[in-house]
Amino acid sequence: MATAEANLMRKELGLLNIICIIVAVLFLGLALLNAITSPELLTTDNLFVTMVCLVMALMFGINPLLYLKSEGKLPIPFQKRLTGSESRPAVTAAANRPALLDAKGRPVPPDVRQIAANFGQTQPKDV
Repeated sequence: MATAEANLMRKELGLLNIICIIVAVLFLGLALLNAITSPELLTTDNLFVTMVCLVMALMFGINPLLYLKSEGKLPIPFQKRLTGSESRPAVTAAANRPALLDAKGRPVPPDVRQIAANFGQTQPKDV
């Protein structure tokens, strides 16, 4: 049952991303059409319509791009990638530490874990 729900959500997400891409392309086309057909491009009205179309295209186009980035399908140039050996020390350090849980059994955030670790340390007193 869980795989069927996950498959349905993946199809819905794909459909929404396709709709967002189509709308973004339509807004880009509208901005291009406004730039081509207007006799005077640098009037206040034409610049306003062009900027509104470009901002709307950005708003609809950013969601599919962020989804592709989160899935790892969008290559980002000049981004430093961690290899398996570089990311391994952080994983082993977190695995060696016992899990700190709250009253309901949920793991606590890292900042709360750090505060709790500082409670056990004693400060040297000045004599």
